[in-house]
Amino acid sequence: MKTITKKRVSAIAAAAMCAAVFASCKSGSADGGDVTQSVSEAVSASTPEAVTIAADPNAAEAGVPVNLEEGVSDKMYGRALMSEGNKVRLAHAMKKAKNGEEVTVGVIGGSITQGSLASSQDKCYASLFRDWWQNKFPGAEINFVNAGIGGTDSYLGVHRVDEHLLAYKPDAVIVEFSVNDSDRTMNKYSYDSLVRKILSCDSNPAVMLLFTTMEDGASMQDIHKEIGAAYDLPMLSYHDAVYPEVAAGNLIWKDISPDNIHPNDAGHDIIGQIVSRYLDSVYDSLDSITEEPAPFAAEPLTKDYYVNAKLLSAADITATSSEGFEVVEKDFYDQFHNNWKTTSGGTLTFDVECRNLGVFFMCTTDGKSGTYEVYVDGERKGKLEADFTGGWGSYGITKQVKLANEVAKHTVEIKPAEGSEDKGITILALTVS
Repeated sequence: MKTITKKRVSAIAAAAMCAAVFASCKSGSADGGDVTQSVSEAVSASTPEAVTIAADPNAAEAGVPVNLEEGVSDKMYGRALMSEGNKVRLAHAMKKAKNGEEVTVGVIGGSITQGSLASSQDKCYASLFRDWWQNKFPGAEINFVNAGIGGTDSYLGVHRVDEHLLAYKPDAVIVEFSVNDSDRTMNKYSYDSLVRKILSCDSNPAVMLLFTTMEDGASMQDIHKEIGAAYDLPMLSYHDAVYPEVAAGNLIWKDISPDNIHPNDAGHDIIGQIVSRYLDSVYDSLDSITEEPAPFAAEPLTKDYYVNAKLLSAADITATSSEGFEVVEKDFYDQFHNNWKTTSGGTLTFDVECRNLGVFFMCTTDGKSGTYEVYVDGERKGKLEADFTGGWGSYGITKQVKLANEVAKHTVEIKPAEGSEDKGITILALTVS
């Protein structure tokens, strides 16, 4: 137990004592009362009570090593369970499965969700989430959708979620972007709209938020949990489960991750145990959850800029002018087709009606890509730095160039920056809402 006395409380007490002394002096001079006794009583009456703060029962204890073979401890799970949230939609999905009906579960996120650095796809947390449903409900047809794509954040996520996840009408979804999101303002907007889009799907899916972490504890969970709290969603934190143990020296990071981000099989297993334990708690309380899911109608926490977000590829929009670019069926990703590609400079121009506008393009390590600039209505709005020579690998990245409160028609021009006139770039799609 820790005892504290706040300065403000002491100041109030001191003021009260002085007032008592003054009043007692006046009273004593008038009627002969005992000034000393009055002061003593005033001091006694104004002495603040000690304020106590209870120790966190789930705090990591230094010198108590984590035994990964024994699984997630009660304390680790206690920290991981940030919020049980509203269980109605999740219970509804479980009741469907219990009745032998078809149920679809899915995940969306970055490389952790994709399963990077797990020894096999079946070892990643997403597959363990699927396994829980299949094992718990062997008589039901459980469909599974993994919409994890490495190197992507919730800004791209909100633009691709309709095609990659919601088209399958999921009944339960895990959202994981806390180490890929990095812009505390833009990604708060995009994460909010992403979660709202999933909750608004006509299949009424349950949404669970999963917060992961980097080795140094970096995570956007403090921003993302605001979204979860606003909509009373279940929130599970791998960050809170493992990082305090790493910081206390009870868990060696390399035992759960081969780099500074991605869990290995042991790390994925920890996430799987956390998720399964929460799902078990909902399953065990099914009989007491009698409400039926209702359409999502909560007011947005942010401005919901990306409510109608989507991707526009070469199959969806035709450039008003194109010089040096060609349309290719796909340049890199299986998930993104009909790209615009140049290997030696060129210019692309589009006419777009939107409120939000961005460009989804490739960063490559082959030294053949350059820097391109984006102009909106003749005004330079940003640059696309596609050269990633010496980096960890080629990947797609988004650049938002326009965000406004109203929808308007815009002319968008993409052309090489000075010094990149003979360099290439692949435009995977435009991001608009």
